[in-house]
Amino acid sequence: MPKIALVHDWFNEAGGAEKVVKEILYCYPDADVFCLFDFFDKNNRDEYLMGKKTHRSFIQYIPFARHIYRNLFPLFPFAIESMNLKDYNVIISSSSCVAKGVKRKKGQLHISYCHSPARYAWDLKEDYLKVSNSGLVKAVLSYFFERLRKWDLKSSDRVDYFISNSYFVKERIEQFFHRESTVIYPPVNVEMKKTSHERTDTYITVSRLVTYKNVELIVEAFRRMPELKLEIAGNGPLRRKILKNLPSNVTYLGYIDEDTKHIKISSAKAFIAAATEDFGISIVEAQSYGTPVIIPSIGGYKETVNQKTGVFFNNKTVEEMVETIRDFHSKNKVFHTKEFQENIKIFSIERFQNEFKAFADDKIRGHFAKK
Repeated sequence: MPKIALVHDWFNEAGGAEKVVKEILYCYPDADVFCLFDFFDKNNRDEYLMGKKTHRSFIQYIPFARHIYRNLFPLFPFAIESMNLKDYNVIISSSSCVAKGVKRKKGQLHISYCHSPARYAWDLKEDYLKVSNSGLVKAVLSYFFERLRKWDLKSSDRVDYFISNSYFVKERIEQFFHRESTVIYPPVNVEMKKTSHERTDTYITVSRLVTYKNVELIVEAFRRMPELKLEIAGNGPLRRKILKNLPSNVTYLGYIDEDTKHIKISSAKAFIAAATEDFGISIVEAQSYGTPVIIPSIGGYKETVNQKTGVFFNNKTVEEMVETIRDFHSKNKVFHTKEFQENIKIFSIERFQNEFKAFADDKIRGHFAKK
């Protein structure tokens, strides 16, 4: 077996991308792991990295990097290019930012699992610029976003084979990188969850509190619906901004553990999201609780939800969300467990392991058979 380097953007919080890393390591347990920085605690390291220590870039040692890493993004291309992978035959990258841009030497094979081309360099650039009201800050950010965009396109040539996590991302890879890719959906625990909790009239969203997730939009929608209740679970850089002016019918739960998440989602009226999501693992997970979802009819959501498991609104506006949620609430449509189960079964962990390993093994055999 060739020596494999697995390159991931970073390990700070455990999310969908880290679940993909976990299953890639299941397929290739001897792989060494590289990243820009790694602040995982022991529990996350054991859960997602088989207890492995990672090889990290100089970003790791910048003071307060754990808390300010988003502000360090202009350094990310240089940091990922500084990693030395000369002793490896195969590079597998798990990339939503810069991991796919790692440098390689002649003869190395590079397979990249692309969660998304860097969002703030491409189609979600304007969403990220809304973070600040300062014209100067926006000008500086726009300058570095444009530099990252050029680097992102140039460095895509370092990849031999792209895997996209949805057909939506496949289209974005074609549009931005002018490259073909193979779709392999990410791994999700699709086992239907048993619960003894009764449904309530409370809605829930579980999300990282970052710009493109649009949690602020959901809060504003519920501000206009004081008769309905919403709970928000998650953490992130927009936490203070969101908490600053929460309406009385919205409750912030903070980070919740798996047991609490089980209770909250299984008893919720519906799970709500408002991002332009590449795939949306949390949406698939919500369906595994038999909980209907309310989402925009865009991006990866159109691949993971259907009319029997959720409700769509057409545009990401407060007005459309309010209309859709009120209509959903008043009709009390009945959803059936078998419909959720049938819809999400194609996203299983076992299916991911089989498809990913079959794809990677085939490319590895073909690559080294030529030598």
